Amino acid sequence: MSRAEAVAEPAAHGPVVHGPVAHGRRPQTAAGFLALFRNELLLTFRRTRTVVLLAILAVLPVLIGTVVKIETDGSQGGEGPAFIAQVTQNGLFLVFTALAVALPVFLPMTVGVVAGDSVAGEAATGTLRYLLVAPAGRTRLLAAKFTAGLAFCLVATVTVALAAVATGAALFPLGDVTLISGETIGLGSALLRAVLVAVVVAASLSGLVAIGLFVSTLTGSGIAAMAATVGLVITVQILDSFPQLHAIQPYLFTHHWLSFGDLLREPMDWDGVARNLGLQAAYVAVFGSAAWSRFTARDITA
Repeated sequence: MSRAEAVAEPAAHGPVVHGPVAHGRRPQTAAGFLALFRNELLLTFRRTRTVVLLAILAVLPVLIGTVVKIETDGSQGGEGPAFIAQVTQNGLFLVFTALAVALPVFLPMTVGVVAGDSVAGEAATGTLRYLLVAPAGRTRLLAAKFTAGLAFCLVATVTVALAAVATGAALFPLGDVTLISGETIGLGSALLRAVLVAVVVAASLSGLVAIGLFVSTLTGSGIAAMAATVGLVITVQILDSFPQLHAIQPYLFTHHWLSFGDLLREPMDWDGVARNLGLQAAYVAVFGSAAWSRFTARDITA
């Protein structure tokens, strides 16, 4: 199904409806949303830029694992951060190390590029105007773009995790995992925790998706929207590093990103994770509403 077909449900699929539909709007059906969402996914993952970004994320764990392996082979033990020290004992810990390295910089930048370009990119090429004249329905189109952005967050996080599992298994031993709290769990339980951590990391980026979507509705330039979103991530990360700003730091969307480390304890500590997910939900509500308000009032045909 083409993008045009996805946003132009035939009248034969249902009875004639009077009212708003007769004036160019269509009812927000689940089938129409799913078709639009599927096409947003295809549009996102068929782009060469997206493939390149995912490839870079996949290479990151390979580089980390190789450096740790060389460092280990060339020294007698040595000291390092908890995650990296654990990698030499069990390759599965490369998953947590790679996510801890990717989350502050690499994952947000890739998500910022995709989210920032979601609306502005199509406005620049003229396809957004066609979608809305079709019409796709602005609320449904924006929801599909946001959901596709969340899907990209999950795919990007899983890409890092799978590359880390493969690299860790190739370079280091696998077996029972000693958690950062000192307890030991079986490999199967550790794999389940790795899946849980990946889901939490992906969900941690939901606030950034909403922010990027909002920024994308403010301009007709995809490059400007991507640069603004990525620049905002960098700025907030810098603000989060100043002790003098401790009063506002808990409200920054990046502040609790590394709270997934609490899931590597026995028992798992959910307090930090809950604060993180609650904060992301608040950012989604605020910036999602702002994006909707801007997008529904925007003159696309101008």
